[in-house]
Amino acid sequence: MNYSVNPSLRLKLEGWRARFLLIALLLMFATLVGRAIYLQGLNREFLQREGKARYTRTLEMNAARGMVLDRNGEPLAVSTPAEAVCASPKRIKITDAQIDTLAGLLGVSSNAIVKKLSNTNKDFVYLHRQVEPAVAAKVVGLGIQGVYLRPTWHRRYPAGPEMAHILGFTGIDENGQEGIELAHDEDLSGTDGARQVIKDKSGQVVERTDAIRPPQPGQDLQLSIDRRIQYLAYRELKAALTKERAKAGAIVVLDVRTGEVLAAANLPDYDPNDRRKLTPKQSSKLLRNRAVTDLFEPGSTLKPFTVAVALEAGRVRPNTVINTEPGYMPIGRRVIHDAHKHGKLTVAEVIQKSSNIGSAKIALDLPAEAMWSMFNDVGFGRLPKSGFPGEASGRVRYYKTWKPIEQATMSYGHGISVSLMQLARSYMIFATDGEVKPITLLKRDGYPVSTLVLSSATARSMRDMLEMAVQKGGTAPLARVPGYRVAGKTGTAHKLEDGKYVAKRYISSFVGFAPVSDPRLVIAVMIDEPGGKNYYGGLVAAPVFSRVMGGALRSLGVKPDAPWQSEIAPSAEELEIKEEV
Repeated sequence: MNYSVNPSLRLKLEGWRARFLLIALLLMFATLVGRAIYLQGLNREFLQREGKARYTRTLEMNAARGMVLDRNGEPLAVSTPAEAVCASPKRIKITDAQIDTLAGLLGVSSNAIVKKLSNTNKDFVYLHRQVEPAVAAKVVGLGIQGVYLRPTWHRRYPAGPEMAHILGFTGIDENGQEGIELAHDEDLSGTDGARQVIKDKSGQVVERTDAIRPPQPGQDLQLSIDRRIQYLAYRELKAALTKERAKAGAIVVLDVRTGEVLAAANLPDYDPNDRRKLTPKQSSKLLRNRAVTDLFEPGSTLKPFTVAVALEAGRVRPNTVINTEPGYMPIGRRVIHDAHKHGKLTVAEVIQKSSNIGSAKIALDLPAEAMWSMFNDVGFGRLPKSGFPGEASGRVRYYKTWKPIEQATMSYGHGISVSLMQLARSYMIFATDGEVKPITLLKRDGYPVSTLVLSSATARSMRDMLEMAVQKGGTAPLARVPGYRVAGKTGTAHKLEDGKYVAKRYISSFVGFAPVSDPRLVIAVMIDEPGGKNYYGGLVAAPVFSRVMGGALRSLGVKPDAPWQSEIAPSAEELEIKEEV
């Protein structure tokens, strides 16, 4: 029997099933053809991107940060070429010996390297940022598969600690974190670029292709700071803090003509090139620019403003006699004192001897609004607008809330808080013909618009009185500068902590200007908590003023206006003179 033609074995299919199968096959074929046309024709760019992603990378090209220069063009902050050591944990091949060698070159622990390479799903990690080119070359010489370099920049500060509080510093990505670096970060940063590279399967760059976008370097920034004067101010302040065993201190030097800040030094300090000591606990103490952000009661340095208001109002003249006997003065339930019985003093002698009672009597004969207006006009209680981040405005309460005792104590610098920058700026009205100028930390072309606060006659009278304060019989003979006429005022105030004055803790200060015949510089000095036997501003702060003012005037080539006999040292009698606290 022939089984191949057996009718019982013949497969019988319905006609519609055969047609359905044929149509299904045709549809599947059409789908494949359509997909191929879509991918290779209509969506070609997608496939190309996916293909390139397997072997190309787009790497950032960091822009060089702009330099910060002093007013004479000396570099204060510069970015130098460096390398970032990178790795691909997914593709790296490294031995334990190579890990130890690499860790030694980078100055980190072997465990830190192992930890960064532990996640093998990652294709990129930084092993170390901002590596010196010489060290980077040794890393490449190890020949570790999956380790490579990226060009970057390292910010350096040639002046070190002396400029730290002005400049601040940048973070690991060269973004401004403090000071001028933060305030002008956008201008200094520039715009990053990018380039394409080809990498092999181990992650090594084997070929560079065209740059997609070249980096645009940041703008250079020129400060008003004179590095010579800044170094002088920093050096003398540091020497004074060491000698007086003080907690902290600050000094500000202003150009009377332009309002430019020529120096602003602070202590304690830090090195922006090595910030390992900036622990969270220490940062609040070391990072503060005390000249701009810290507030204090200025003490007797405010007495000239009270007298100026009275002169301007016609209430007194320089030779008007004020009776300060018997050395104390009750006001309501409070009593103010002079440490020495001065008896009858002229208004000029009230400034020279620094009498609290004399100042209070002058103040209480004035409308409170007149005093408040003077404080407001010279900038107390308002931001100085120097451009420095975090600057303080201080505190001056509105005159309508003043009580008589408060008006009296404010006349000699209690019950009011200012920054050292504000105090230095305010003395411009005495160093000029009654004008106050806007201050700046950037170099200025030309002269700014001034605001008239006092008449020129009152300003000249105040200059004469303030010059008396540094002469025989005054509170600051140690502020004298050989060859130059000097004017200024001392201040000594108890420290205010938690709303209470602390015994045996003082803020000592001196503010002055020179040469008196044609003032060029205003300098303000503040010493916080001198720990030695001396704490009066005339003994602690005035000598710093003298040395910095003398050096700065000579550095600027300012012509002397006093005979050289002024080099004679103050007598023992003069050094015994003490101001009222």
